[in-house]
Amino acid sequence: MSYRQTADFLLYDWLHVETLQQRARFAEHNRETFDAVLDMCEKLAADKFAPVNRLVDTEEPWFDGEKVHVPEASVAAARAYAESGMLAAAQDYEVGGMQLPCVVEMAAHAFFSKAGIGVGGAGMLTSGNANLLMAHGSELQREVFAKNEFAGRFFGTMCLSEPQAGSSLSDIVTRATPDGDDFERDPLGPRYRLRGNKMWISNGEHELAENIVHPVLAKIPGPDGKLVPGTRGISLFIVPKKLVDTDGQLTGERNDVALAGLNHKLGYRGIPNTLLNFGEGKYPVRGSAGAIGYLVGKPGEGLRCMFHMMNEARIAVGLGATMLGYAGYEASLDYAKNRPQGRPMGPGGKDATQPQIPIIRHADVRRMLLAQKSWCEGALALELYCARLVDEQHTGAPDDAAQAAMLLEMLTPIAKSWPSEWCLEANSLAIQVHGGYGYTRDFPVEQYWRDNRLNMIHEGTHGIQALDLLGRKVVMDGGKGLQLLASRINATIERAMRVPELAGFGNELAAALAEVGRATKAAWATGNPEEALANAVPYLQAFGHTVIAWIWLDVALCAQAGLSQSGADEAALRGKLAACRFFFRHDLPKVAAWLRVVASRDDTCRTMDEAWF
Repeated sequence: MSYRQTADFLLYDWLHVETLQQRARFAEHNRETFDAVLDMCEKLAADKFAPVNRLVDTEEPWFDGEKVHVPEASVAAARAYAESGMLAAAQDYEVGGMQLPCVVEMAAHAFFSKAGIGVGGAGMLTSGNANLLMAHGSELQREVFAKNEFAGRFFGTMCLSEPQAGSSLSDIVTRATPDGDDFERDPLGPRYRLRGNKMWISNGEHELAENIVHPVLAKIPGPDGKLVPGTRGISLFIVPKKLVDTDGQLTGERNDVALAGLNHKLGYRGIPNTLLNFGEGKYPVRGSAGAIGYLVGKPGEGLRCMFHMMNEARIAVGLGATMLGYAGYEASLDYAKNRPQGRPMGPGGKDATQPQIPIIRHADVRRMLLAQKSWCEGALALELYCARLVDEQHTGAPDDAAQAAMLLEMLTPIAKSWPSEWCLEANSLAIQVHGGYGYTRDFPVEQYWRDNRLNMIHEGTHGIQALDLLGRKVVMDGGKGLQLLASRINATIERAMRVPELAGFGNELAAALAEVGRATKAAWATGNPEEALANAVPYLQAFGHTVIAWIWLDVALCAQAGLSQSGADEAALRGKLAACRFFFRHDLPKVAAWLRVVASRDDTCRTMDEAWF
């Protein structure tokens, strides 16, 4: 079953996205318009992205001392993507958008991740950057920067990390000082001069668009000239590569933002990844050093504003990881169907006089394919479910919107981390299905693994997502988010108990959910965060498997009901049910082992003396 067939089933049969047209924001849409967007993106990805995916992996971006060069194929793909209108797909008609539901937008964007995630990754950052400014920027900032990003004139980045701080944002030292006595009267926002360094900046320097808009986290010194420690002092600034006027036109002045170097990566090579110096004096602007930046929101609220983009990016990263896994699954499935090797097992053993059989007929190869199918399709269902929550949050009735927002808070660490781990494992199995050929560059599966390995790291590592889940999400508001999620899972279990074919899975999911609840309480029994969070990653893994089991059971209920409908694609529905069964039989049992160390507050890792290593 292709990605498009799977997406259609999840969108229309499971999530019933056509019902969204009953809401005022989506009133001009229907299945026909949704399908038209999906068709356009499928074709654009096939024409502009897939054919050059291997090319951009081998022709890395390079710096000539003045500018970064990327393959012409990347330039063509970026321009075609911008011209498609997908950068503003979910935005209002008034700003050139399509007012698409988020769930349809994400399903459409998935085609590009699957076809060539290293070809057009600028789109995710640019739209996320613009969405942040639409939510937190001033009216003129939205007009000058966000709308030009949606139009594809400007591209965007995300500048958080610093070489000495990494993911510890409380330790950033980039400084922002008022630019003159009239700094508060600049129409583009209070104007500051920034000095500092930012590391791991994707698309930090290129010639794909007229301008690059950098949202930069920095600290404004206090009256004593010192930086406020921790995250309270962090503010957010728009720092364009080239200065613009209030009409969004380039003034001809280069801002003091300089490329310090390119990072050479394991995968994701089509996108330049950079170290940027802000205010080093290489491009002094308006007579002095210091990059000009415009304050977004209020001083000290930078992290709150930036989390708007970060949370959106985390779901996008999860979807990207999912689609790389899906690409590997489709490639290994095709290989397994066409690669003859070995003979069937019979009562008398293998008969060497008989012709060889395709390897898909061997049980262990089917195991590896089923694992990929269950992980990738389960992850895809989770990501689309989260996108559907975004639509509910923005357009649902007040109570429904509030619940959707809380569920999204709970699920974001899983939506980012689970596909990043298990769809990467799916890519590893895709290599294994290919055997020795999978380890060569003659087949694409090795690149999918290399590209996917980044997703456990960027936009919050696995460890950070685990600390967020166990340290914040499950205990927020006295555990209301966890209770709400449990109520949704229990509702699915109750439905499954009325379906004989799925009742056993309902019981198994109920047991796993109960174990999660007990382990959560046990982890925090002493109230000591050091003890509770020492095993946060096993907790994240167990929690994620429980969520995916719930998603699969809900999808299986839809598939089971579909079998009784005339004209149903029985093979596709049976495949969904088999993937659900595989996950419950092979993966859900791992939850108990992970939670044992959590519930016991096992101190093996916490008390390991560094000298013993």
